[in-house]
Amino acid sequence: MTESTLGMPTVVANDVHIHYKTFASGKAAQNSRNLLRRQRGVRVVKAVRGVSFVAREGESIGVIGHNGSGKSTLMRAIAGLQAPAKGTIYASSRPALLGVNAALLGELSGQKNVILGSLALGHSMAEAEETYKDIVDFSGLGEFIDMPMKTYSSGMSARLRFSIAVSRDHRILLVDEALAVGDKEFRAKSEARIRELREQAGTVFLVSHSMGSIRDTCNRVLWIDHGELKMDGPPEDVIEAYKAHG
Repeated sequence: MTESTLGMPTVVANDVHIHYKTFASGKAAQNSRNLLRRQRGVRVVKAVRGVSFVAREGESIGVIGHNGSGKSTLMRAIAGLQAPAKGTIYASSRPALLGVNAALLGELSGQKNVILGSLALGHSMAEAEETYKDIVDFSGLGEFIDMPMKTYSSGMSARLRFSIAVSRDHRILLVDEALAVGDKEFRAKSEARIRELREQAGTVFLVSHSMGSIRDTCNRVLWIDHGELKMDGPPEDVIEAYKAHG
């Protein structure tokens, strides 16, 4: 898909830097009186360093890189959950961040979490009830939907989170590793749904270690390496360079 066939910009990142503080032990620094006495043990981690790009309507953008490269931190910044230390991020509408650790309420049944999750996405109660069956069917949880979420495996929980998140169209959807869960059939459904969202002129960011999912789902890839944007281009070109880099 060429730039001329793409829609308007949806996300613009301009020289984005994101820093956070940790102690030498690796724990995140807290802003309390006792901990401030340990300033000598605090170090600043530069998680994202000078990243710039423009994402447009109709793009599905894979985000790849080794563990700790800054991919998830960048997604949190795009979603408005992490403030840049320097630079700016513009989003044309509120991005929806879907991660495998997205919170649902363990004490409640899957059924109640579906309704609450739908309401949190901005559905009315009538819309939440209308989409309920489709969400459950997509998740494949069947009879387990009436059981408390705390009894679900991590894979079952992640499938339900994904099913809720994609139950409505998003202008900007950020998917962080959610396709790594579930069986082959569920991953195929998930990838098809992401392509559908993209074709509806949305913008999808997909953070994944699965190069197969990236190839099948995305028409552009960002490679983040040690917090920097190493490469931005067609999936095959970027994946080939990433693999060659080791």
